[in-house]
Parts: sequence; structure tokens; C-alpha cells
Amino acid sequence: QVQLVESGGGLVQFGGSLRLSCVGSGIIFSIHDMAWYRQAPGQQRELVASITTNGRIAYADSVKGRFTISRDDAKNKVYLQMASLKPEDTAVYYCYALAEYEYWGQGIQVTVSS
Repeated sequence: QVQLVESGGGLVQFGGSLRLSCVGSGIIFSIHDMAWYRQAPGQQRELVASITTNGRIAYADSVKGRFTISRDDAKNKVYLQMASLKPEDTAVYYCYALAEYEYWGQGIQVTVSS
């Protein structure tokens, strides 16, 4: 059974930082493109950052220069370092893996207070 489990979310003040982690089990991370998505209340789920199996990285314009995605395939983990957080970053953040099939984590809340 494949599981992606996020951790590291919580409440942070405007301008603060958080580091999200996602650990996978039941899959081989190294053959999966990985990504972080987020969904704010009343909004559609949106792609925040992605990292391919060969390390190609992309970011949503809204987080460029503030968020950093990385992966450690040996540990089956992907990370999202978030800095200079804004209230509009408040959302549930989801870990995502894609190879032949796609997998989602259960999501973790990030709340940025103004």
C-alpha cells in the first residue's frame, strides 16, 4: 500500500518560515516526479512546486524566490522549505507523486497569520 505522509505544517506569523516534509512508503521515490500542491478554502488545488526524477524544478510564480523544493530519494522524502510566508500562503498542502500512477498525501494545514 502506497502512503505519502506530510509533516511540518502549523501556524506561523507573517514573514516566518516553515519546512514541510513528505515521506513515502510502498513506492520507489527515485522513479517518481514529486510535487507540492496547495488548496485554500474555496479555491482550486494549485501546483506550488515540482521536482522531476532528474532534478528539474519548477515553481508557481506566487512562490518563486520564497519556496524551495528538494528531494532525498535515499530517504524517500521530499521537502518544501517556505520562507517569507504571507497570509495568502494559508492552505492545505499536499504531497504528490507521479510515475505510472499518481499518489496524493492526506494534506497538512499551513496557516500564516497577519
